Amino acid sequence: MVTMTSADNALKTYYLGVVAEQLNTAVNPLLARFEQTTRDVWGKEIRKLATYGINGGIGAGSEVGDLPTPGGNNYAQFVLTLKNLYGTIEISDKAIRASAHNSGAFLSLLEAEMEGLIKAAKFNFGRMLYGDGSGVLCTTTSQSGNSIVVNNVKNITEGMIVDVIDPSTGDILFAGRKLLEVGRDNKIVYLGGDTISTGSIPTGSILTVQNSYNMEITGIGAIFGDSRTLYGLQRSDNPWLKPYTKTATTVNDIALQNCVDHLEDTVGSTANFIVCSSGVKRNYQDYMSTNRSNIDIMNLTGGCKALSFGGIPLISDRFVPQGTLYVLNTDDFHIHQLCDWRWLEDDNGRVLKQVAGKPVYTATLVKYADLICDRPIGQARITGVNEK
Repeated sequence: MVTMTSADNALKTYYLGVVAEQLNTAVNPLLARFEQTTRDVWGKEIRKLATYGINGGIGAGSEVGDLPTPGGNNYAQFVLTLKNLYGTIEISDKAIRASAHNSGAFLSLLEAEMEGLIKAAKFNFGRMLYGDGSGVLCTTTSQSGNSIVVNNVKNITEGMIVDVIDPSTGDILFAGRKLLEVGRDNKIVYLGGDTISTGSIPTGSILTVQNSYNMEITGIGAIFGDSRTLYGLQRSDNPWLKPYTKTATTVNDIALQNCVDHLEDTVGSTANFIVCSSGVKRNYQDYMSTNRSNIDIMNLTGGCKALSFGGIPLISDRFVPQGTLYVLNTDDFHIHQLCDWRWLEDDNGRVLKQVAGKPVYTATLVKYADLICDRPIGQARITGVNEK
């Protein structure tokens, strides 16, 4: 017979490992290449010593002359607050009781919930990976009632629960609204809940995932962003925080090789991963086809297929900004975490907990982590590419 105790044990002993493995390796191929570590985590913060430049204590001299003056390494300290990442499942008391005498049915119920959690996590953590930490999904351009026209729908999908925020003040205009419909052709979204008066959402308002404004992981967008600081350091005082950026309307072998060579020649960084939007990948495929060049395909860990540029995998990701391609050295990226994914437990060690005043039980996965690139100067980006 299925009981709350057996359900708890199933979540702890079986599903935790499976789900953690999926979230760590199957969100997308890029995230799977980043090392996950507990190093440099101090309390609620990540404090990491980063080196830049080279040691100055090298030189040549005469047979009896002075030895080189020790130069030492150049150090700077990165500081980030660990981000709080959550994933919650919900099971009704009625569903539990209905499957109490059928363990197979109950396992199917749990598996359906876990699959839904993994799907949602893949979407949101994949999106965060290319964000700047602000959590901005899109910007409004007009509004009529609960229908809102936004600037893009790349980062949103049906079922998400969002907040509508005034970016000038940070005030939440409407909280916890479910996205009922997403019009991908006309970029119109429809919010659930009470009717919103026309004009209540000013043009330029932003949509974020519920309670997540400025609380998401510090993604690749932050490295290439225009904020004055990165990892607690002033960009103006630290030019080595600035990655290489160029513009090109067409992605061809010369443009890609320019980025690869620049990273190698400037800082000795070896590019090992290229990721772009789908339209940019088609741009490159069109260039290869026009020039009657063979398009090499390579298999990545996890079963994903990638194009090959000189042995460097090139993939597309739906969350990469339009017209953008990144040339990265993934060895420079690390996910610093307090611990791997864990269930939140109450004082009695229970994972499934009843929601106060409701006949439902919830279980919440949590991870405290953030992403740091040790050498921002060792990364490159191409922008302005024509989408095909």
